[in-house]
Amino acid sequence: MDEPSPWLDAEQQQLWQDLLTVVIALPAALDRQLQRDAGMSNFEYSVLARLSMTDRDTMRLSALARDCDSTLPRLSKLMDRFEARGWIVRRIDPSDGRYTLATLTEVGRQQVIDSAPGHVAQVRSLVFDPLTAVQRRYLGAALSRVAEAVRREVAGGPTG
Repeated sequence: MDEPSPWLDAEQQQLWQDLLTVVIALPAALDRQLQRDAGMSNFEYSVLARLSMTDRDTMRLSALARDCDSTLPRLSKLMDRFEARGWIVRRIDPSDGRYTLATLTEVGRQQVIDSAPGHVAQVRSLVFDPLTAVQRRYLGAALSRVAEAVRREVAGGPTG
């Protein structure tokens, strides 16, 4: 019986290197654009955008941290800065006092609205414009499968 090689073959290695470039360099490129145009990082924008896409612009900090791949201490420090800028308000969750809610303010919503066009243009330029419609569909299907395996791994379940 043939045992699988411990090494990636040439095609797999090329795909892996391209994926690493995207995973490592894409966030840095998004950071540069957002810092230049909006004075914030991609992580900061992602947190504001996530809040703006929720019911009543509000989320529990624990859920926001999970959805933004952050620790609670890191997110809490960011919330301190956002609160000082008037972008969010925090309050105890009235349905369960063990949790804190973050709510996007009108000033915070305006920050997302003002920052979004440049961010979306950069995302389109780097991710969507280089691809045909068919390539986007194939990439979407492939990334969905990879993302699901990663989510299962992160959640502690089997990946196979």
